[in-house]
Amino acid sequence: MNTNTEVKQKIEQLLEPLLENDKFFIVDIKVSLSKVHSKVTILLDSDEGIKIDECTAISRQLGTDIDEMMPEKYTLEVSSPGVDFPLKSERMYRKNIGRSLKVIQNDGTEIKGVLETVEAEQITVIEDKKRKKNEEIVPVAIPFGNIKQSEVIISFK
Repeated sequence: MNTNTEVKQKIEQLLEPLLENDKFFIVDIKVSLSKVHSKVTILLDSDEGIKIDECTAISRQLGTDIDEMMPEKYTLEVSSPGVDFPLKSERMYRKNIGRSLKVIQNDGTEIKGVLETVEAEQITVIEDKKRKKNEEIVPVAIPFGNIKQSEVIISFK
């Protein structure tokens, strides 16, 4: 194993049996190989969220397998994505139905609103905008292919 991509692919294979039949899912894996000190960061989640002790258990189970393929010194970090982490998969979108999102489309336009539905090809958002008295609320359908980045808007109201 000598490239970040090869290590990442091998880690995905090692993680698969630890995801408890799809209870947990991989959000992201980052591998930074170095002769001095390498780092592997794994972000996991589930539809109900993931607890620290679940991350710790997966880290321990994974650690011995990774030891065999990594250079002498490395750090393994297994955690959940923060609320500010961009949504990357249909499953992450589904988990956030009903929450406010900021969606940046490929053309640079930005839509802010409440995530209403998630389908195989698109999401539907109810835009946060001032409406005239009798203006109808029209959901905005955004195909996944048009989404450059989406993130949950955190409100402290």
